[in-house]
Amino acid sequence: MAGLKKLAICCVFAGVFTALCTPPAYADDKSGFQYWSTANVVIDINKDWKTVFEEEFRLDDGGHLYYHHSDIALIYKGLAKDIDLGFNFRKVYTEDDTNIRRHENRPHLNVTFRKMLGSIDFSTRNRLEFRDNELTDDFWRYRNLFTFKLPFEWTALKLKPYIADEIFINLNGEGYSANRVYGGVAFNLLKNVKTAIYYVWQSARTSPGRDDIHAVGTNLVFNF
Repeated sequence: MAGLKKLAICCVFAGVFTALCTPPAYADDKSGFQYWSTANVVIDINKDWKTVFEEEFRLDDGGHLYYHHSDIALIYKGLAKDIDLGFNFRKVYTEDDTNIRRHENRPHLNVTFRKMLGSIDFSTRNRLEFRDNELTDDFWRYRNLFTFKLPFEWTALKLKPYIADEIFINLNGEGYSANRVYGGVAFNLLKNVKTAIYYVWQSARTSPGRDDIHAVGTNLVFNF
């Protein structure tokens, strides 16, 4: 019976995911200080499988929405104790600084390894994604995200600090394309709701030179 309830929840969120794939109105994509907002719904199907639905929105330094993605994942946890294998599909909508709107289909495979380094919780997520962009040639990209969760808790909220770094490498001959550095705190907002508040600095290689983005982000995770 519990399995049927979880399946029903999956179907509901799959419907929401499909509806949210309709692109909203966007503004120009600008460098500068931004706000990124992410929400995840995590549903445990059984001891080996879970599904994750994600929505992310990014506002530029003028407060205008220029980026949105919807992502659905099926994650296998039974391969090994500290290894997750994820099969994802992401739909991305953006508008660049020339007012050209574009959408992108982005299936991706993720392998995440976790290990305790003394009292530090360390993980590395390896992502291989295929970028099917309507305005450019299709290509593959590799992303590697290292995360270090520090063994401290601050204030009565039990804020847990973390730092992370993610590198982006295009596999079409271009090589390195971008890097993101994160620093933030995570805590339990409610029993089944976790949240994180973070700062991110993204440095990307562009044809004129380099494009830097600084952003404050929030991430909500609902667990079922």
